[in-house]
Amino acid sequence: MKLKTIGITLVSSALSLGILSTSVSASTLANGQPEKVQIQVAATETVFTKNDLIKRFHELFPKQFDFLTSSDFHMNGSHFYPEDDTLRYNLSFTKVIDGKRLYGDVGFVGEKLEIENFYYQPTNEKEALFPAKVSKEEARKIADNFMKKFLKEEEYQLEANQYNYYPQQILTEPIRYSFSFARTKNQVAITDQRIEVTVLGNGEVVSFYKNSAKLDSPTYDDVKPIKDKNDILKNVKENLSVDLQYQINMDYRTGESSVQLVYLPTSKMRGVNAISGEYLTADGYSADFPEKTKLEKVSANPLPPRKNGITVEEAKKVAEQLLSVKSDKVKLSIESISEMENYNGQDVISIQYMYQYANGGFGSNLEINKQTGEIIQYHNMTSDILQQTGEKPNKENAISKEEALEQAVKYAKEWIPSYLHNYAMPVDEPYSDDRLGTYHFTFPRVVNGIMVMGDQISVGIAADGSLNSLNVNSYQKVENWPSNDKVISEENAKTILKDALSLKLNYMKKDYKQENKHYDLVYVPVFNEDPFTFLDANTGKWNNLNGIENTTVISHPWAEEELNYLINAKILDVKDSKKFNGDAAISKGEAIKVIMNSLTYFYAGGYYGERENLKQTFDNIDPKHPLYQPIERAVEMGIIKPTSKTFDVDSPIKREEVAAWYIRVLGLEQAAKHSDIYKLGFADANKVQKEYTGYVALANSMGILESDKNNFNPAREVTYAELAVSTIRLAHEMAEKRNGFYY
Repeated sequence: MKLKTIGITLVSSALSLGILSTSVSASTLANGQPEKVQIQVAATETVFTKNDLIKRFHELFPKQFDFLTSSDFHMNGSHFYPEDDTLRYNLSFTKVIDGKRLYGDVGFVGEKLEIENFYYQPTNEKEALFPAKVSKEEARKIADNFMKKFLKEEEYQLEANQYNYYPQQILTEPIRYSFSFARTKNQVAITDQRIEVTVLGNGEVVSFYKNSAKLDSPTYDDVKPIKDKNDILKNVKENLSVDLQYQINMDYRTGESSVQLVYLPTSKMRGVNAISGEYLTADGYSADFPEKTKLEKVSANPLPPRKNGITVEEAKKVAEQLLSVKSDKVKLSIESISEMENYNGQDVISIQYMYQYANGGFGSNLEINKQTGEIIQYHNMTSDILQQTGEKPNKENAISKEEALEQAVKYAKEWIPSYLHNYAMPVDEPYSDDRLGTYHFTFPRVVNGIMVMGDQISVGIAADGSLNSLNVNSYQKVENWPSNDKVISEENAKTILKDALSLKLNYMKKDYKQENKHYDLVYVPVFNEDPFTFLDANTGKWNNLNGIENTTVISHPWAEEELNYLINAKILDVKDSKKFNGDAAISKGEAIKVIMNSLTYFYAGGYYGERENLKQTFDNIDPKHPLYQPIERAVEMGIIKPTSKTFDVDSPIKREEVAAWYIRVLGLEQAAKHSDIYKLGFADANKVQKEYTGYVALANSMGILESDKNNFNPAREVTYAELAVSTIRLAHEMAEKRNGFYY
């Protein structure tokens, strides 16, 4: 096959244990697993044509997409993976209907063109906004029927939802119900054969993903001789150990982080073999319950930095040394070098580079700490390059795991010495790639003798012992680490974890080696049936990583559903539901916060190069003010007009004022400004200030902010209930006009 270009697809084979893993990281893939290389095939080698794929698409979705013509489709070529030479094909489509664009894509695999993934963005999402046309239970039935259409000969079962990508649900985003199904054998779920289906709130299936990795002639354990679950559960509880860890919680809306102490079960045990009773670890099965690894610092004492500052020229030489590749077929090109502040607030030199070869090329970036000259982000793509040029990486005399760890420590001391007294030796087994002979180690950060969850150094070692990757980008600057003098005892934490512990029987492979085609029956530990829960070490209560708690219930005669939705969508903050009064007046500050939370996921600022030069529109709203982000964003979007040097966040907002905010959100201010062309038919029209006439007329005519008994009551203070109902109406109007702010 002729290789042309390369793309990167993220892949995760992490086993969910029903609770947060100790090795969660924001900067590396689960279990330290590297990116999965997707190799594009030259067009001359493609087996199927675009028309073949279109025909298959219409077979799978009869009549649903008959309005699409051949010109609306685009074939994106074919590709395969190094470990799986089955060809995959991608077909995308797009069309403008009534001024609105729909688009989607579908992936096929193999000679039978089986569907592997599907994504669809319809033109009219208004019907899928809150309140949804279909309930979650109705959506589940729709997902079930969709599954049956494609998987007539296979058995699947619904699994507990594993993921939640939108902890904050904005109002302009359609309601999405996500369902995870596992393929079953003997009515037992197979862990690495899953299907994800997403149904919009209007009942449309808009995404589908099937893990198509199938083995030739796989074998499965017999379910008859399995041991009793209760006996295994009792044994696991008796051996259960826990870890006290620091958890860093980042609010990506504000850029602020907080730290808390949590208890987690020691995660070395992945499960228990249901037939032999042996314990499954990353190293395979063991007759003994895996013991907790004692934390050992990489360096007992602080080491001097690699350099006392580094220049751009010096950084370029370091990059050329690290990135050099011994091949006449490949050319290294340094694209750009820039001095900047990364998202952790570190001054770095970022080097963008490309590897170019006959039929394509790809690249990445390397980051060096400007103050210490130490590498904090690096990935060696030599093995990927060799595959593109038709060469194979040399795996002869590949080093052992122990030798690889020695190399990892050596490179860490060479390239990042000043960090090492803050990090411990690996407590988890490394991820190993048998295809390339590589190992990936993670060194956890330790503060006050306590491990910091997700803050770690990742080091990859190639088969020949060379440095394959290095990443310390997750290093967080925290001024005050919580003391552990008020946490509940370890024994108390064990008791709480034991009460929440259950076992689930799964078919899974003991490792992911290509030659392994057998699935074992394994009892997997699950806590609370929720992979995002953690035990607060201070309170002894279970919390959710995303803060998703649908427990707050607000009663109100006509806005109850809207108020509760805003609360559960993390748009409206209510500290005490018993004291909350929906008919109370809402302040300007709280109102703009609700509106901003309704419109967008991200606020401006807090990223590269922006922290030191944050603008300040109002004298009384500085960057440390809790409402700084929503107010500055509202000014940026033209919702708030800075006509004075201060913004009175505590004063109530009047109905005519909020009408102006809504019309500005919709981009209709220029029309609203011409107050003379509007005639208000309210009984109290004379009470509307002239400058608000156009805004009030438009907001009322659109049904966003309506009159009451032919009175608009322009000077009346807006209540929480009014704001909740009208903001949701605003979101529907935005969806109708496709005028959302997607930043």
